[in-house]
Order: sequence, then structure tokens, then C-alpha cells
Amino acid sequence: MTRLICLALLIWAIGEPEWARAATDQLEEVFQEQVNARQQRKAEELKAREQIEQLKRDRQVNQAQQQLDRMQRQQADPPTGSGPRAAQPQLDQFRNDQELQRLQTDQQINRIQQEKDPLRQQQQINDLERQQQIRSLQEQLQRNQMHEDMERLRHQQQNLR
Repeated sequence: MTRLICLALLIWAIGEPEWARAATDQLEEVFQEQVNARQQRKAEELKAREQIEQLKRDRQVNQAQQQLDRMQRQQADPPTGSGPRAAQPQLDQFRNDQELQRLQTDQQINRIQQEKDPLRQQQQINDLERQQQIRSLQEQLQRNQMHEDMERLRHQQQNLR
């Protein structure tokens, strides 16, 4: 690129000012296009980083919600150890599934961060966001179903007493 500048200056100095100005104007346009392209690329990279950070925050919120749910379930169960234990294997499986999903999400985020192509990275971020939304809704349905099952078991036990 500096060779082109030198060539344009040389031509201008030789005595073709109109032609030299046109060449200089073209060079300025090329430079401006390069600056714009760099700015666009940096903006896309920043947006991708922000989206990755948002995914991480969403994951943390999800984990906090899961921990809150666990604490609420523990408070709902009597400390004597009696209570609806028929749902315990289902609850354990649900917790294991949540932990597995968290680890898989971490791996996906790491892969996205390593992606070099900004367009591909953006596509992967969008895919992961959709997956998280679907997973969140599925987990909410499962929580509601387990809550209903536990309430039904409590009522059954109270009726037996």
C-alpha cells in the first residue's frame, strides 16, 4: 500500500496534477474502505463477546434458579426423613441432567470463543441461545410436573394417616 502512495506522489510531482489527484482520491477511498472494514470487524467481534458474556450470565442465573429450587425442595421435605421418597429417583435424575447440560453448555461456549470466523461465531451463538431457551422451558415443565407429583404424594400420605 505504501508503494501505491509513493507512486501517486511521484506521478503528481512529475507534472500530471489532474491524474495524480484522481489517483490520490482513489487511494483515499481504498484507505477509508479498509478503515471501515476494520471498524466493522471490531464491532462484530465486540458484539460476539458481549453475547458470549450474556450466555454466561444466563447460565449463572439458571444455576442460581436450580439451587433455589433445591433449597425449596429441601425445606418442603420434613427433616425426619419421611416424606414423598417415591419421587427421589426422578429428582436425582433431573439434577444429574441439569449438571450434564451445564457442562455441555460450558463446552459449547468454549468452542464458540475459539471460532475465528465472526459470521460462524454469531451463528453458533444464536444456535446456543435457542437451545438454552428450549432447555429452560423444558426444565420449567419438568419442575412443575415434579412439584405436582410431590404435592399429590403428600396428599396421598396425609389421606392415609
